[in-house]
Amino acid sequence: MTDAGMLRFHVPEPEVRPGGTPDFSNVTIASAGSVPRPDIDVDPRTIRDMAFSIIRVLNRDGEAVGPWAGLLTDEELLEGLRHMMTLRTFDARMQMAQRQGKTSFYMQHLGEEAVSCAFRKALSPGDMNFPTYRQAGLLIADDYPMVTMMNQIYSNEADPLKGRQLPIMYSSKEHGFFSISGNLATQYIQAVGWAMASAISNDSKIAAAWIGDGSTAESDFHSALVFASTYKAPVVLNVVNNQWAISTFQGIARGGSGTFAARGLGFGIPSLRVDGNDYLAVHAVAKWAAERARGNLGPTLVEYVTYRAGAHSSSDDPSAYRPKTESDAWPLGDPIMRLKNHLIRLGVWSDERHAQAEAEILDTVIAAQKEAESHGTLHAGGKPSTRDMFEGLYAEMPPHLRRQRQQAGV
Repeated sequence: MTDAGMLRFHVPEPEVRPGGTPDFSNVTIASAGSVPRPDIDVDPRTIRDMAFSIIRVLNRDGEAVGPWAGLLTDEELLEGLRHMMTLRTFDARMQMAQRQGKTSFYMQHLGEEAVSCAFRKALSPGDMNFPTYRQAGLLIADDYPMVTMMNQIYSNEADPLKGRQLPIMYSSKEHGFFSISGNLATQYIQAVGWAMASAISNDSKIAAAWIGDGSTAESDFHSALVFASTYKAPVVLNVVNNQWAISTFQGIARGGSGTFAARGLGFGIPSLRVDGNDYLAVHAVAKWAAERARGNLGPTLVEYVTYRAGAHSSSDDPSAYRPKTESDAWPLGDPIMRLKNHLIRLGVWSDERHAQAEAEILDTVIAAQKEAESHGTLHAGGKPSTRDMFEGLYAEMPPHLRRQRQQAGV
């Protein structure tokens, strides 16, 4: 058999390996303001090209330009900057706490703060997010108490989930944050089901599904798109493409579709890509998609093009699979610095005020940490009661659990 007649197995390869020079030449970036903003009731067939471009508002000079700009006031932008700065400081303190043995596990959001912080401000009270483990900004931007988040991370006596969840797997119905699942992609189809139930009951609340680029390879992702498109569920289908799963680059899960947003096209779902490091662009696209859902126009799939600057988790060493300087070469920059520069250009912020805000936020986070640690950490202080594992599961406790609780002496 000749070489021409032999089959070859294809495995996608990243552009560069550890030790090489970072290369993002394959990332096509549209000019800020160049992508049009279609009407809310647009026919998805007429905007197919938006699944292959990137919506941007902030240009290289820190100006907000184009049809997606102008939705946020200066005060709202300043609040957004503070939310992102708080999340980054929170991350740094909790990552340090993990290294000190105060918690078993942590996952940072470094470089991705704009995605969840900006998205949350596009929702209404009562809307429900079905997040992954890297959307804590949804809580930070909704003023969820940091002490409560830290109590959950430490699994201490004040942990609202009573030690039943892994650290960082928060849950808050009041803040529209559905319980995180460690089983990847399950939340995607759950979000669609929740949205369908909201429509069936003639409610006004919408859902937001969240998934990472790697988890789009799971079957639940595709099942969710089938149900969302068929029943026009009021849901925003978010895909956070941060270029890397745990140690696998995004090309493995993306396959030959070109972009993750393009996956929605086959289902007739309007699909957009947005600069995930541009707070203004993220908010504008999220608002557009939320209005579509609330207007009974069905789902929207949004791909956020961003970069995971830190490790996948506290258990990961990214230097084993990507160049150490790759994050510095990411062409879309840092979300906090970009919004900071925009606000300075507007004349409502300065380097001095930014440094002062950093110090104030650090003090606030440290104070919250001290309060949380007064309730205990992983290896010291108060713990959830053993009795708690038997509570909250059944309206009436079945006999076998009553016997087990008696045997445990609780």
